[in-house]
Order: sequence, then C-alpha cells, then structure tokens
Amino acid sequence: MTDTAFPDHEFLTVKELAELLRVKERKVYDLAASGAVPCSRATGKLLFPSDDIRAWIERAKSGGPGTAAEHTERPPIMLGSHDPLLDWAIRRSRCGLATFHDGSMDGLERFGQGEGVAAGLHIHDELTDSWNAPAVSSAAAGQNAVLVNFAIRRRGLVVRSDVPAPSGLCDLAGRRIVPRQPGSGTDTLFRNLAAREGLDRSSLDVAEVARTEDEAVETVRRGEADAAFGLEAVAKSYGLDFVPIVEEEFALIVDRKAWFEPPMQTLMTFFASDAFRARAEAYGGYDITGLGAVVWNA
Repeated sequence: MTDTAFPDHEFLTVKELAELLRVKERKVYDLAASGAVPCSRATGKLLFPSDDIRAWIERAKSGGPGTAAEHTERPPIMLGSHDPLLDWAIRRSRCGLATFHDGSMDGLERFGQGEGVAAGLHIHDELTDSWNAPAVSSAAAGQNAVLVNFAIRRRGLVVRSDVPAPSGLCDLAGRRIVPRQPGSGTDTLFRNLAAREGLDRSSLDVAEVARTEDEAVETVRRGEADAAFGLEAVAKSYGLDFVPIVEEEFALIVDRKAWFEPPMQTLMTFFASDAFRARAEAYGGYDITGLGAVVWNA
C-alpha cells in the first residue's frame, strides 16, 4: 500500500496514518467513521493502534477481507440492518434470499468479505450530516457494487400510553431505555443525536440490548423499558405511542453480479408491485417514492 516507514510507537495520529497511507486526513476520518480502519476514541481523539494497522495493511496487500468477495461466489443472503418492510418483502416475494441481520456496520463488513449479495444500511455520517454513501465509499470502494435507495423511515421514541410521553431525547434522562447493539445504524444515530442535544447518556437506565427493530419495541410493550429509539412502523404494529425525532435514509448495497440474478431480480420486481406499496402504506412511517434510485457506484 505504501513504502513510508512505519512509526515505532503504539498509536498513530490521524496525520501519521494519512502520511503512511498517502491520503488526505479527511480520508482517514472517513475510514474511521465507517469502521473500515481499526481505531480508538478512548482519549477523546482518534488514535490508531499500530499493530492493528499493520495487520489491516497486510490483509489489504494479500487480498484479504477487502477483496475476498471478488474471488468467491456470494451466498444468497441479505445482510445488515433489520427493516420490517424489507424482511416482509423478502419472505412474501419468495425470492430465495436468506437473512442475517445484525446491524448496518456488521452488514457492510460482511458484505465486504463476500458473505452475502446485499446489505441493508442506515449509517449516518455526522461530519457531512448525510446517509450511507460516505461509509460505503470508504468501506466498499473496491467492491463491484452499487448503493440504491430503499426508503425514508421515520424514527423516534416509542413509548407506552401509560408512560408520560417525552418531548425529545433530553427528556429520556432517568428513564429506562432499550439500547441497540454497537455498530448498528440506530446506536450510531442515537449517540450522534444525543451528543447534539446535550443528553448525558450516563443518566440513562438501560435494558438488555435489542438486536432488531421488533425486539426493541417488544421490550417496551412488555413493560421492561420506558422507551426505545425505534421506527414509527413498528410502534404502530405493536399499538404503542410514537414521538417523531428524525427521518432516516435506508439503502441497499448490492453486488452488481447478484443484481441480475433471480433472487435480487425477483425481489426488485416485487418492490414495484401493488402488494408492496399497500404494505408500506399500511405500516406507516415509510416513504418509498425513491426506491431503486442509485445513490453510489463503486
């Protein structure tokens, strides 16, 4: 990747890593934000463990995770973030795709390793206040892939009717909330918005981590938490109250070869059906007018 001498100390700064990789410092920030490069924020600023960076560079040189997908047949699996409308469409269309949902960053990483044909993402980039493309352009630049819109979704606070409704994130202090797994798009967005609004996350009482949208809202319905940072569509399905906070962009990164094969073609055809549009409307909280529009090309 580079012939620049490797620094001999334990952690690299942004400037040192940029010089080592011969890229601009902004590119280093993009790599860190997307999770594509190992880093630490323990001191309040970005630092990069030297040993992990050496291993990361060697993997790239030897055709490691970043290029494995180009040499292996991808299994017909939809990775990434859980979305109830997408999950329903995969099953109802009988397209043949299996699913493995464990968060946006997990899906993006697994997609880069060739573990699936597509991944659902809703990754907010705080630096540009934009969605998905910054993370994908850093983590999947070497992939033969395309990023397309799926839907705009309304996300906010899901609460029971017997609990005083919060007016915003700052009203969560002292309440029991449902956290999502680190690396999920929901957890990243919640952290960004909490910092922006001055919410001290140490003031929160947290329940057990939920790994899907349904699991988070179900925890509130059972009375095991006061609120979840969830989707309007799921709140409505469970008969819970909803306080809107943000509209987020959910997109699919898809392998170009897989795009033209039967599973993805069957799914995309189903997206254009009356049944799919009716389901989106019935769920509520979805805007699918831009579905299929290309956001980014490798």
